[in-house]
Amino acid sequence: MSTVLKTFVAYLKRPALYPELGRKIIKNTVSRRSPFKGKAKTNSWAASIAVSQKEAVARLFSMNTDHFRSTYADILEKASLKENECPITMGGPGALELIYYACEFTKAQHVLETGVAYGWSSLAILLSLQKRNGTLYSSDMPYLAQDGDHYVGYVVPENLTKYWQLFRFADRESLPKIFKKASSFDVFHYDSDKSYHGRMWAYQKMYKRLKPGAVFISDDIGDNSAYQDFCAKKNIETTVVEYNGKYIGVFIK
Repeated sequence: MSTVLKTFVAYLKRPALYPELGRKIIKNTVSRRSPFKGKAKTNSWAASIAVSQKEAVARLFSMNTDHFRSTYADILEKASLKENECPITMGGPGALELIYYACEFTKAQHVLETGVAYGWSSLAILLSLQKRNGTLYSSDMPYLAQDGDHYVGYVVPENLTKYWQLFRFADRESLPKIFKKASSFDVFHYDSDKSYHGRMWAYQKMYKRLKPGAVFISDDIGDNSAYQDFCAKKNIETTVVEYNGKYIGVFIK
């Protein structure tokens, strides 16, 4: 069975995901070009101002990233082993230091992320939140084509899951559910729907729920111009981080 057909059948078995199925059909037929709107413009802009993760953390949070890897060496090593043994393929670790120190800088109690995969970003957030008995709210679609639901967040140690609430829907269904649990957030990490309109929808919803002084992080901003356009519209002065050949946007509200 092809991946597309397998995914479609999996959607049909889950009525809670029908709204997202409808959006995907439209996105892959009527709106096929819109996900990449402004991509060339934003990549040129991002490349012209990008800094390293280390420089961004120092500039924004006045913190040094050097201690993260040594402090959590054993946990990170075990997480890597878990990823390697996982039978399905998902997204790997991103800018973990940026995410961790954003939580440390804000002394975060409530954090929202969209996109989980193996759970690397979740792990970085939870390592900080555990110090303050905080809560991470995560939105992530089931991995329908790979039948890998139970592998989402696979690298997160069991002892950290008590600080974590995972919502297994598309963002447009997950976020309203999360907002009933928490009305404001200290850190927001976006790594889900990469389309222009998907980003703009989520950015707008989240921005107004961030506390003053909260940190907003968005991965893969070079996919289209949504992040650049959002910052321009809100007159936001943003930092751009170059990480493994991609760009991450980050600012303090």
